[in-house]
Amino acid sequence: MKKYLLLLFLLLCLVQAKAQTRLSDEAQISILTAAPSNEEVYTLYGHTAIRVKDMQHKLDVVFNYGIFDFSKPNFIYRFTKGETDYKLAAYDFSHYIIEYQMRGSEVTEQVLNLTPDEINKIWTALVINARPENAVYRYNFFFDNCATRPVAIVEEQVDGKVQYNNPPEPQTFRDLINYCTRNHSWLTFGCDLALGSPTDRVATPHEMMFLPVYLKEEFEKATIVGADGSERKLVKSTERLTEEMTDDADNGKTWFTPMLCSILIFLLVASVTFLEWKKKTYFRGVDCALFFLAGVAGTVLFFLCFISTHPCVRPNWSIVWLQPFDLLAVILFAVKKFRKAAYYYHFINFAALTLLLAGWHFIPQHMNIAFIPLVATIWLRSGYGVYRGRMHR
Repeated sequence: MKKYLLLLFLLLCLVQAKAQTRLSDEAQISILTAAPSNEEVYTLYGHTAIRVKDMQHKLDVVFNYGIFDFSKPNFIYRFTKGETDYKLAAYDFSHYIIEYQMRGSEVTEQVLNLTPDEINKIWTALVINARPENAVYRYNFFFDNCATRPVAIVEEQVDGKVQYNNPPEPQTFRDLINYCTRNHSWLTFGCDLALGSPTDRVATPHEMMFLPVYLKEEFEKATIVGADGSERKLVKSTERLTEEMTDDADNGKTWFTPMLCSILIFLLVASVTFLEWKKKTYFRGVDCALFFLAGVAGTVLFFLCFISTHPCVRPNWSIVWLQPFDLLAVILFAVKKFRKAAYYYHFINFAALTLLLAGWHFIPQHMNIAFIPLVATIWLRSGYGVYRGRMHR
């Protein structure tokens, strides 16, 4: 990591030195789009970078807004809270392309149809952004990421207005990211759990460019409209720099899906509950374990909803069935003298979950279908808790 950072620093010094010189009329700026891959979670969405090439000045640099450091202190906590810092780094194109060749990812280059003045304006803006005091920015998955930043800098520096033509079919933010994770059912499950109802808003065509693949498609159709009404295509030429080496479409698939896991949990708990009813007994540990897990998950959801600064995480209707109060309920279930309080907790929880299940299709939020057996599991235990409480009156 230290060697890598040193290399980036040296390359940045070189870029800063060359920034004092105006690029030649042969210089070109292009958008590099790396296709999604299954190598890591963050590669499922693809990647965008900007390439500046000027052979007259022996310059071939990639500006990458997607640099982050896993080793930073409290990275997971800061990521969950929405305080992840990314940075812009400039480095040699050869290092960039080798990484994706080794990964086996397809990289497409779109050379932009820009005037020399526009190229130099974008070049200057990129160099300024890459300075240490400007390079770090607060990452936002939907609205400020490695794809939205290149879009913004192109739109700001061209002489005229970028006009996007033939907009894509309307989709919600959730539809867009769930398509990216379609072969990773557990990741889809987690995203559906963590992201609230704002994620189900239909994204505008411009907002859809937070995903690199849509940026590439929209740039391909876009034009630059000058102040005098003249119009030219935004993209001059498109070239595929690397080919996709392997077909990873099924690599993320697993037979042990969230739905199967949820059904197995429901069947196990239902069997235990039937045995309790049959033998007129109560396995206290079942409720303690189940509600403890639900309470831990509810605490995470509560953190995301009320403490995290992530967009689109609140309101989240999943907090109706996963709530931090379930941790307090464990104490009520474990201590016999709290039996009456436990009965009232079960009653309230049973009523809330009954309404949730009855109105499932009317909830203004997409709820993963694998949630249903899990909700039914907690509903069943609270229902049995109410039954037991009435039988012992």
